[in-house]
Amino acid sequence: MVIYPPNLEEEELEAAKEKLKQTVTDNGGKLGEIKEMGKRRLAYEINNLREGIYQVVNFEAENPDVVNELDRVIKIDDRYVRHLIVNMTKDRKE
Repeated sequence: MVIYPPNLEEEELEAAKEKLKQTVTDNGGKLGEIKEMGKRRLAYEINNLREGIYQVVNFEAENPDVVNELDRVIKIDDRYVRHLIVNMTKDRKE
């Protein structure tokens, strides 16, 4: 899940979304469902923002470097307010 600032211009928002997708695919990941949740009120104020634009991006990655690179890219870019990367696989005993 990624939260973008609500005051981003449409072009900036699309560029940030595209950068996120490009980072996943360039590092060997496979994009899945992308759910646009729109503008929502934040649970608490972050950097003087009370709202954010939410997006959920599902992807598959065999290599953990995809997650590390995605985390690094998001952290250094101001176009992302918050993010959360969750591993959805279940450990199986075979």
